Amino acid sequence: MRVHLISTLLLGLALAPTAVMADAPDDQSALAGLKTAKVAFDLKDGDGRQMLYRLNIIDETRQALIKQGVQPEFVLTFRGPATKLVQTDLRELSAEERPHAVKIAAKLADMKRAPGIQSLEQCAVAVRDQGVKAEAVLPEIRIVGNAWISLIAYQAKGYAYIAP
Repeated sequence: MRVHLISTLLLGLALAPTAVMADAPDDQSALAGLKTAKVAFDLKDGDGRQMLYRLNIIDETRQALIKQGVQPEFVLTFRGPATKLVQTDLRELSAEERPHAVKIAAKLADMKRAPGIQSLEQCAVAVRDQGVKAEAVLPEIRIVGNAWISLIAYQAKGYAYIAP
């Protein structure tokens, strides 16, 4: 009896991962009937580690949409303290933020070329307010007059607004 119980438990444990894998989570219910996903991301946090984390999740989301048959149309806007993290002049950053800024620049260069990324935009108001030189903004990022105006316009054009 005891051997039979142990064998049954071991068999159940061996099959459990297979059952979980067969029911892997997806977003098909929410995505039903959707052909495109238009999203404007409002990135303003000045913490390099958090910014890199958010960029990775945005990219993971982009890839997951594509895998599930939905074409992403993502716009990433940068404003506020995030402005300092998307510049080429690393001397303007603290020593602890510099390694994050290098990784952020590499991630944005990759994302700029990725399917589904429509635009990377930096707010000119934030450039001025954060004391960043316009010519120091990463070359992948287009400077716009005012990110709030851009975000208003994108929302009026059907883009969802996400402020991660």
